[in-house]
Amino acid sequence: MDLQLTDKIVVVTGGSSGIGLAAVRGFLDAGARVAFCARGAERLNTAYAALQTEYGSERVYAAALSVLDKEAVADFASKVADRFGGCDGLITNAGQGRVSTFADTSDEAWREELELKFFSQIHPIRAFETMLKNSSAGAIVGVNSLLAYQPEPHMVCTSAARSGVQNLLKSLAGELAPAIRVNSIVLGLVDSQQWQRRFDNREDKSVSRESWYANLAASKKIPLGRLGQPEEAARALIFLASPAASYITGAQLEISGGVSRFV
Repeated sequence: MDLQLTDKIVVVTGGSSGIGLAAVRGFLDAGARVAFCARGAERLNTAYAALQTEYGSERVYAAALSVLDKEAVADFASKVADRFGGCDGLITNAGQGRVSTFADTSDEAWREELELKFFSQIHPIRAFETMLKNSSAGAIVGVNSLLAYQPEPHMVCTSAARSGVQNLLKSLAGELAPAIRVNSIVLGLVDSQQWQRRFDNREDKSVSRESWYANLAASKKIPLGRLGQPEEAARALIFLASPAASYITGAQLEISGGVSRFV
């Protein structure tokens, strides 16, 4: 299927690893030009150098910044406009999970989590909104979690924030239409650096990575029996951001291996 992404300009936040990097590569493979950002300069520069070698420096651009820094995000948008001339698609993919119950989440932690989840969406969307409106195929796809619909007792703060973000994206789908489509993916367990760190910190060092992940999938009762791969989530992002999904807005696509319990 032709996704009609040739020469389209796509921006990916949190693009230096995991799902973000898989999405950057997928968009480049589909013929798009891609700008991406991430907070960690070292990892971003390593990814950027590899992508320039593989796809050509004229098709990719990267900048190290925090999406919570409004001015830095605006400057990034200005540089994307100077380099590529606009923006057709925006992937908002930044944030991490906070393990905490209501009882052990401080007021400061609540504020940090709510700021991260909301403003990692708000700052990039505001910065690129005009360019997306000027595109003939403007699209935003937010990366969210199944926690938005299915909260977990050990992630109360993150679950609440994720639910709010999902509400925000749904609202924007109406407010920004018809110029910009807004959709999201909601993730279950996807193999990531977070899970790799937990594996590295496992108590029983004799357990292999394969066995540890298999046991994790079983304990979480994932019907497909495994964690998702970053590329599997990225494929959904690429489709929803593409002109091939031109009649889809206000939708959410679950990427969870069937672990959801809601209808």
